[in-house]
Amino acid sequence: MSRRGTISRTGGPWVSAVALLLALFWVFPVYWMLNTALKPRKDVMSATPKFFPGPPSLDNFRTALTQTNFAGDLRNSVIVVGATVLVSLGLGLFAAAALTRFTFRGRRTIMISILVVQMVPPSALLIPTFLVFNKIGLLGTYLGLVLAYLALVLPFSIWVMRGFFLAVPVEVEEAGRLDGASQWQILTKILFPLVVPGAVATSIFTFITAWNDYLIAYTFMQDQNRYTLPVWLASFTTPDKGTDFASQMAASVLFSLPVVIFFLFLQRRLVSGMSAGAVKG
Repeated sequence: MSRRGTISRTGGPWVSAVALLLALFWVFPVYWMLNTALKPRKDVMSATPKFFPGPPSLDNFRTALTQTNFAGDLRNSVIVVGATVLVSLGLGLFAAAALTRFTFRGRRTIMISILVVQMVPPSALLIPTFLVFNKIGLLGTYLGLVLAYLALVLPFSIWVMRGFFLAVPVEVEEAGRLDGASQWQILTKILFPLVVPGAVATSIFTFITAWNDYLIAYTFMQDQNRYTLPVWLASFTTPDKGTDFASQMAASVLFSLPVVIFFLFLQRRLVSGMSAGAVKG
């Protein structure tokens, strides 16, 4: 056996041990969130932490669901996030197709501009966007929040999907033209189905980004009836009563479930999509 093989065999257990340790560090906050959510309220603030709770209690979940505006804020999140994902997916597909399959003046400048915008911190754009939306009357509206999220996620979506379009051989498009397909048919029936994995990958990114946002939603949605779930999570902390950790942990579990379900539903397509997009970019 070569020296290289000996090093690989000797280092294997250490690599596995480090990976297991890192996995435990990552999983522990999730476990503690579930543990706290299922504890009786009297045990949540106990001086002695209980790593293995007794019989689970659903009282914290009942409090989070019944004593707050969970249903209304969930509706707001679904509307805003769903619209953001659909619009960013449509715009991203057509923009990425234009930047890769068509030649026009300024194409390189547009691509560089998209990359530069992606590098700007979202917090730096918050005040200018707020002032513009205040002038045109979009504050406190679903449309305003969707447009703010689009400005946040669209540059990344276009740049990522561009790599998937570049991975499609030009010969496939030329074969469609020889068969008499129009440009619209080539886009919708040939190119778009081939870049579906890339669309899935960017949709997951868009969903997670919009679903988890607190700062933009709290700043733009001035009406409490239009708040989204991240703002709902913050409502468990009040100046007079402090933080209700038991209900907040239960609310965090409820808040995380849609993201986990969405990711698991599209996980297989995501893995194949990221592999395909790495072929050429």
